[in-house]
Amino acid sequence: MRILQLADSIRFKTMTTEELRETFLISDLFRPDKLSFVYIDQDRTVVGSAVPTTTPIQLPTYDALKARFFTERRELGILNIGGAGKVSVGAQEFALNRLDGLYVGRGNEDVHFSSVDPNRPAEFYLLSYPAHADYPTQLVRSTELERTGLGAPESANAREITKLIHLEGVRSCQLVMGFTQLASGSVWNTMPPHTHMRRSEVYLYFDIAEGERVFHLMGPARETRQVVVANKQVAVSPGWSIHAGVGTRNYAFCWGMGGENQVYSDMDALAIADLL
Repeated sequence: MRILQLADSIRFKTMTTEELRETFLISDLFRPDKLSFVYIDQDRTVVGSAVPTTTPIQLPTYDALKARFFTERRELGILNIGGAGKVSVGAQEFALNRLDGLYVGRGNEDVHFSSVDPNRPAEFYLLSYPAHADYPTQLVRSTELERTGLGAPESANAREITKLIHLEGVRSCQLVMGFTQLASGSVWNTMPPHTHMRRSEVYLYFDIAEGERVFHLMGPARETRQVVVANKQVAVSPGWSIHAGVGTRNYAFCWGMGGENQVYSDMDALAIADLL
């Protein structure tokens, strides 16, 4: 488990492109037959992936967690962005198709990941935060959820939002998680932008076509920078930073948050004209 220490808004102003990428971008996930994790010091976020092929992968614990098992004091959100897969939690087995989610509550010691077809393996995106209470493990089928449409073609940001783990749906201690899909011809996400100091956020960008990129915007409103993101890379967003982006064509991203509250609409809106 790699440890990632974020920079504050003061150091951010003088960072080079390479330093920004090393600090705010996770690019080494989704390796076949591997379980990869990064521990982020802000909000004690853990971001990871599991890509099983022929053999199931067991969720271990790590020395950085100082725990007997991974979810001893943590909750875990899972989104499958690959082929059909299965997640076993104790004696329960959950089948996750593409874009299905799973919430794993605190206290589940035995967790395994597997794929139905090793030639088209599941690709499990993993997001974890500390948990102070037990909530039941629950499967979330995205095809059964209501999708919220936002934006418009004329502003190049027509998109659909699917909430997986949130206050009005599958409950958690502090984890909020879902994904956004941009319509064909739309490229902007989270614009107009916002910040929310009550919680940090991470974006997994996926379904970016080969050779295409997303220009992820971050930083204080009047001191913005960009990080160029490829498919299946994660941008980490501190509470003081905006988190928006524009792609060279449409794409999708999984958003996940943890922190002081779980109110989806808790954000400090900014006007586009205020950005510098």
